Amino acid sequence: MLAKRMSVWMLLCAAAAVVVGVGCQQKTEPVTEEKELAGCQVAILLTEGFQDQEALHPMDYLTERGATITVIGPAVETVKAYNSDVEITIEKTVAEVSVDDFDALVIPGGQSPARLREDETVVAFVREFVESGKPVAAICHGPQVLVAAGVMDGKRATCYAGIAQELIDAGVEYEDVELIRDGNIITSRLPQDLPVFSHAIAQALTEKAGGQ
Repeated sequence: MLAKRMSVWMLLCAAAAVVVGVGCQQKTEPVTEEKELAGCQVAILLTEGFQDQEALHPMDYLTERGATITVIGPAVETVKAYNSDVEITIEKTVAEVSVDDFDALVIPGGQSPARLREDETVVAFVREFVESGKPVAAICHGPQVLVAAGVMDGKRATCYAGIAQELIDAGVEYEDVELIRDGNIITSRLPQDLPVFSHAIAQALTEKAGGQ
């Protein structure tokens, strides 16, 4: 009788083990969640002499959240940062893309913006992008391109302190703070501001997608 009870108990334990085992397998199955910026197309505008972290940080931050990055510039070529050996390949020229292709535009700083603002095609593209109402983010020397596009008069903005007078002369209400968002224009000063800068771009994209 005891043997029979033990046999039944062992069978119940075995059955319980099977159920538990199945349950664990179900719990460990990967759950696929759509990232918040999935489907967003972001253009990074740069050329020779960009600041390495001001290009790489937004690219990495937005990519991790599901956005697709396309590096654009005056020519399809590999360009080098002014402050390191980092190189980035420009995938498409500004002339072969359209504002309609992207949901946001990011302009890193360094020596790159001074070169970009000399290119009439680039300046016209930036002007059209700002006028579209889509997010346009520029850090450090990046606002130089916005000034060249003639879209900064009456705007609040920040930038690298060394070019602050350029913004003021263009009619900008300049402030020395880590981030300013005025309408669809987002500006920051330095690599130290990159966490809030990249977050602001992601937030603007999320709001745009939600129709806010």
